[in-house]
Amino acid sequence: MNEIEWPTIDSKHLIVDSKQMLILEKEMFSDGMPQEALMEKAGIQISRWLLKRKPLLKYGITVFMGPGHNGGDGAVIARELFLKGFFVKVWCPFPIKKTLTNNHLNYLTSIGVTKLVDPPDANGKELWIDAVFGNNQTRKVDNKLIKLFNQKFHNKYGKVISIDIPTGLCPDKGEPFLNNAVKADYTLAIGLNKIGLTQDSALPFIGELHHIDVGVPISKLSLIDKKIFKVTYKDVKNIDLPSLPKNSNKYKRGRTLLIAGSEKYPGAAYLALKGAISSGAGYISAVLPELVAESIWQVAPEIVLKNTMQSNQNGNSALFSALKNIDLSSFDSVAVGPGIGIDNDDWQKSKDYLMDYGGLLILDADALNRISESKLGSNFFLKRKFKTWITPHGKEFRRLFPHINSHNNLGLAFDAAKEFNISILFKGANSIVADSKKVWQLFGTDSQTARAGLGDLLCGFVAGSSAIDLTFSKNITTDFFAKYVLLHSFAASKCKKGSNASAIGDELSKLMRNIKMRQIS
Repeated sequence: MNEIEWPTIDSKHLIVDSKQMLILEKEMFSDGMPQEALMEKAGIQISRWLLKRKPLLKYGITVFMGPGHNGGDGAVIARELFLKGFFVKVWCPFPIKKTLTNNHLNYLTSIGVTKLVDPPDANGKELWIDAVFGNNQTRKVDNKLIKLFNQKFHNKYGKVISIDIPTGLCPDKGEPFLNNAVKADYTLAIGLNKIGLTQDSALPFIGELHHIDVGVPISKLSLIDKKIFKVTYKDVKNIDLPSLPKNSNKYKRGRTLLIAGSEKYPGAAYLALKGAISSGAGYISAVLPELVAESIWQVAPEIVLKNTMQSNQNGNSALFSALKNIDLSSFDSVAVGPGIGIDNDDWQKSKDYLMDYGGLLILDADALNRISESKLGSNFFLKRKFKTWITPHGKEFRRLFPHINSHNNLGLAFDAAKEFNISILFKGANSIVADSKKVWQLFGTDSQTARAGLGDLLCGFVAGSSAIDLTFSKNITTDFFAKYVLLHSFAASKCKKGSNASAIGDELSKLMRNIKMRQIS
């Protein structure tokens, strides 16, 4: 089976760092595009975006023009809005350095646009447009300017829009260069999405993120080595999962095994199993603590109980005695970790069974904590020679990979995936899925996915879904992992019965059935 490319390689989905964007622009200039043309296109496209939102413009517009080409973009916006009859003012907080930007400024004043001498009043109702530095900023900015913008933002008398990057925010890290950055109601990313804008740390500053297409050629985008994709709920409609033959029996519709729960955390097992059931997998088995095993038939009678786990004196589950009697090779996927608790001696005895398992191994929660506290540590992933997916949140990731450093979570996930040849879901407000070649950055997802128990539900859903798709292809790629994570989040956003994990599991079942039915129709 060929690797599925999802989502599409285009300017709406690709994310780049600041240097990659500069290289792309230089290549376009070398191919013959004038700098003036790119500035015009950016400014006119943003003007069109604004004209579709006229309530933002009714009290007038003040454009903060920076010294470089971002300021030139702002000048084009000011010109276009002024020519459409809106009251426009500009203010230059720094001396203009670029000739092209200065020429635009001179033309603005010649046609009647007011150039302010003093800073504008933050208590006014007009729209402020931050066109100061954009993608080229590399250091801290005058804090007085940022305070002025943020006074406007917090007063809520008028909106703030940042062009490309809010002033004071690092385009690669997504963090302020110093202590603060401009807080915008909207950020309009020009050309391609910049990596800093999609990081969790950028959320307090960017407001609503919108993409402004300026026509970067697909031929250029296809040549980018490390491809980072931005995926949103709009991409759910383009998810294409393999359709199984209608005559497949339950054993050929995905066989998964979940090892979950403990006396300390019995609910984690139930939620993981609910996630697997919602996937539609044909054959779901489980290894459960005795406490859960005694009652699981009452809430999930379709689960096949393969064995039970005893608990240590602290209420944590012991895997070894259960694993030694199970043929793991009969399963397409095995998920380990939700709620099992920590038991280092038990992990030392049982790890070889999981290391030698030839199918897809999904490690979550306490399985990852056991690995990080073990003698092998993260070298467990290097010694295991088969496909492995892991699902850490920030603290679990740092315990697993303390030696890995990067500008942002996206870089951390990619570097770890590459070094250890695994696929990683780095959980966060904007979760990240990465392997050694590509990264999928979820963006704009529902905050309700940050709830206790939803990670357990997700682990089971990934286990069941991957088992189904492994019956179609023995080598499913990491884009499947990203699809499962997006579907899980989308189900949470659509759940009308509440935001608890159990209700979202029911919504996930409906979603998966609808997707399969859509493929059939």
